[in-house]
Amino acid sequence: MRFTPEEMMTVAAARGLRDGQVVFVGIDLPSRAANLARRLHAPDLVLIYESGTIDTRPDELPLSIGDGVLAETALSVVSVPEIFNYWLQPGRIDVGFLSGAQLDRFANLNTTVIGEYAEPDVRLPGSGGAPEIAASCREVFVVMRHRRRSFVDRVDFVTSFGYGTGPADRALLGLRGAGPVRVITDLGVLEPHPVSAELVLTAVHPGVTVEQVRAETGWTLEVSDELGRTIPPTERELDVLRSLRTVGSP
Repeated sequence: MRFTPEEMMTVAAARGLRDGQVVFVGIDLPSRAANLARRLHAPDLVLIYESGTIDTRPDELPLSIGDGVLAETALSVVSVPEIFNYWLQPGRIDVGFLSGAQLDRFANLNTTVIGEYAEPDVRLPGSGGAPEIAASCREVFVVMRHRRRSFVDRVDFVTSFGYGTGPADRALLGLRGAGPVRVITDLGVLEPHPVSAELVLTAVHPGVTVEQVRAETGWTLEVSDELGRTIPPTERELDVLRSLRTVGSP
């Protein structure tokens, strides 16, 4: 079956989730990935949305934070501060999803400004809850399109902390979580090197070459000695994923 780069990203993210995990879910691709995983191989995945819903099981994919379907299909609904104070900051979330306008070689993310902070070329939406997700979740999955303007040697502003400038920085700051363990793009998968914490290409998606990935990366990208190739989405995965996208459509 034919599939889009976005579908490949979503399937790759879903495959990385394990049954029984507690996942902090954002709208759009992370929501589809988490719901795909719950329907196929992780039925006891616990989905928590920033809007305040716990153990969310939407029959329809939430299209916005305020979608009423979340409240109707959640075990409980609490205030946003309670989500952060009880679930996120104490380290009760296994996996959190993040994205950004820029990502650098040490998986730091920028959603604040492009250019100088005082006089930026572009002012971005800002942090929201992303810094807390980056600091406190046991693992972080970064999902974003792989483009040279976004994958930079050094972000213009560190909104969400990855590994700073190297492997010791998270511990020095007392951050609870392990940080970004996987960066899933439309070209492949990057993971931090176990010694340097610098992102390394560990897998390429079907039809993608290492040269293509390096051409879209703003630093000299290292490639794993055991480089893998992502298994294409199965017919079952695509059928379920596409049904999630179209539920409730006219």
